[in-house]
Amino acid sequence: MSTSLQQGLAAMIDKIDAPIASFFNSCVHCGMCADACLFYTETGDPKYTPIHKLEPLRKVWYREFTLEGRLLKMFGLAKAPTDAELVEWETLIYDSCTLCGRCSMVCPVGNDIVYMVRKVREGMVASGHAPAGLKEATVRSIEIGSPMGVTADTLRAQIKHAAKDTGLDIPLDKAGVDYLLLMSSAEIMQFPEFMGAAAQIFHQAGVSWTLSSTAYEATNSGMQIGSSELAAVLVKRIVDAAEKLKVKTVISPECGHAYTALRWEGPNLVGRPFTFKVKHILEVLDELRAEGKLRTEGLETERMTFHDPCQLVRRGGVHDQPRNLLRMVAPDYVEMEDAGNMNWCCGGGGGVSANERAEPLRIKVFSRKKKQLDKIGVSAMVTACSNCRNMLEEGLEHNHMDIKVLSLTELIAEHLAK
Repeated sequence: MSTSLQQGLAAMIDKIDAPIASFFNSCVHCGMCADACLFYTETGDPKYTPIHKLEPLRKVWYREFTLEGRLLKMFGLAKAPTDAELVEWETLIYDSCTLCGRCSMVCPVGNDIVYMVRKVREGMVASGHAPAGLKEATVRSIEIGSPMGVTADTLRAQIKHAAKDTGLDIPLDKAGVDYLLLMSSAEIMQFPEFMGAAAQIFHQAGVSWTLSSTAYEATNSGMQIGSSELAAVLVKRIVDAAEKLKVKTVISPECGHAYTALRWEGPNLVGRPFTFKVKHILEVLDELRAEGKLRTEGLETERMTFHDPCQLVRRGGVHDQPRNLLRMVAPDYVEMEDAGNMNWCCGGGGGVSANERAEPLRIKVFSRKKKQLDKIGVSAMVTACSNCRNMLEEGLEHNHMDIKVLSLTELIAEHLAK
């Protein structure tokens, strides 16, 4: 057995806790998770059944933590996963799971399959079985500060552009303010309008805010690849900046996994409570709306719908806020079938979008989103995750669908009352 395989199996053994043991013990093999999985429903291939993706972890659990497995292990009859199996399963774990959580929602015994997949990824990383794209993105996050290699100098350049476009000051490293706004690499480089939109909204609302030159990136590649240690490093970078600047609230931008990593996983990763609150940008905007500080004028004439980012809505509970905001500016707003907590994934979350080899599969499973859209006949789809935005645009282009994809924050900024 190679050293890397030993490390991977040791990592899986270490990650098997009481929840994992109870989940494997309680699984009734009903197959309901299969019908909830985008990759199974759109391909019909049984290998994409969520519980099947956990086979390496199940083997380790059975061999090391059950009486029957331990007895069989003594006689060489309970085999550990081999290196060849991990090579095969790596594509299932990283190419065909976005950690969207839809399977966990339908499990009749309450098993959190996403939690289990993340434990498998911990073992995969330790054994060296992870996609090159995700490895490279994680290295850039640790060494440079961003998975796309965005530096603080790049941020400053974009700040200058946003200040020129809006005529507003874009504060950087300003202490004692209400909000520290994080960004994702995609928003800095691909959707720079987001920065200006946030500045305009905060200016109208009369709240104080800042960006940070040391913690501007919200995306957590460590969580996506499956390394708690690296995820903790990236979270602590944000925590250190927020506490140094003494901000009241850190705002996660339009990025689903960034919100999960910081809001729900963050305190556990760094081992202590935060001294500040964490909110998604939509939570902040809806609070400003409720307080009468967010005022809009004019209405959209197009028929619109909202794509629910999995980590934000299903896993994060931010359901009503985007709908409250949309109703301010979009009177012809309609819901997709299976909207809200049971909406279908964009196909690129959980690090899948950073995995180039997964692109053909991503494009194939977009057929589910196409079915949703074909039924309601909209000309614009609004969302609140830059990764979803990229994946939706790719899928729409591939299917020759003339539907615009819009940022909700940017849409609200366009309608701010003068």
